Amino acid sequence: MEVCQGASGSRVRPTNVCGVASLRPVHGSAREILALLREWQTAPEEPEPLVVETSGSTGEPKRVVLSRAAMRASATGTAARLGGTGQWLLNLPGAYVAGLQVLFRSVLAGTEPVLQDEHPDFCAAAAAMTGDRRYVSLVPTQLARMLGSAAELEALRGFDTILVGGAGMDPALRRTAEDAGLRLVATYGMSETCGGCVYDGLPLDGVAVKVDAERRVQIAGPVLFEGYDGAPHATSQVLSGGWFRTQDLGRLDEDGRLQVLGRVDDVVVSGGVNVPATAVAARLREHPGLAAAEVTGIADDEWGRRVVAVVVPADPAAAPTREELRDFVAAVHPRSWAPRDVVVVGEIPLLGNGKIDRAALERVAAR
Repeated sequence: MEVCQGASGSRVRPTNVCGVASLRPVHGSAREILALLREWQTAPEEPEPLVVETSGSTGEPKRVVLSRAAMRASATGTAARLGGTGQWLLNLPGAYVAGLQVLFRSVLAGTEPVLQDEHPDFCAAAAAMTGDRRYVSLVPTQLARMLGSAAELEALRGFDTILVGGAGMDPALRRTAEDAGLRLVATYGMSETCGGCVYDGLPLDGVAVKVDAERRVQIAGPVLFEGYDGAPHATSQVLSGGWFRTQDLGRLDEDGRLQVLGRVDDVVVSGGVNVPATAVAARLREHPGLAAAEVTGIADDEWGRRVVAVVVPADPAAAPTREELRDFVAAVHPRSWAPRDVVVVGEIPLLGNGKIDRAALERVAAR
């Protein structure tokens, strides 16, 4: 914990009042956060909840309050679903919930995580692992890039399970990875649920999922956050009767598996037509001439919002044309969903945690 000097003398606090590592909000190097979590986990009395700042990938960042009981429920639920505790490799930012959970799972299990930032690269970090069971958590962008490296692919084969979350995973990416011998589990969750709480469409033990009349995904269970720090109104808008109303749209299949269809704000209303940007982007990523694609909406005097595709061509010298991509989308979706503009870039803008930077994406689309 952080020791600060105040008028009442020395006191131990988990807060970031001195500008160093803390748990309120979670801040510091992975090694520093790990040390704080060990003390927080073993505190004899119920400690103050930790506070995770969201990435702000889809809007204003929030400060999410997570109790020790919720973090424990998440970590034990993950261990039960994966078949036991194990050693984790951390190559995500420790201050965001996905990386934080890698560290806390290790603390709760009494195992020593391997921190990639203490090694030259991913392969060296993977080689340093000694546990009988080995786990790593990635975002889809990381997985896609690592599949292009023979050395990293071989290192990934050494993990018992690779969690992939933080964004939707394209079925084609999953097929490629599994065909290469990787054992994947797609996770769904957010800071407000202590990270992933639905694995391959099925909630962890103790977690309940439902979809309301508006197709909004709702989650209940011991992994839920206590609220947004200093924002009771924002908390009351999403927490009611023990259920957290997410910003995601979804459906439950006949076997009870959750299928996430996209975010509420991913629907672009263009010319009176509701265009699901997630579905359009998924179709574009199937085009052999594209290495990556995202879809967003920008203000337009005629259409209200104009659907724009931001794409990375597989061959920069031979990027598919706008009309070719519109026809490609229209082959499986209504033509009204086809992007009216296409912006070619060298890479999709990302945040530090590997998620799409939606604000930057809109700026790129509007240029």
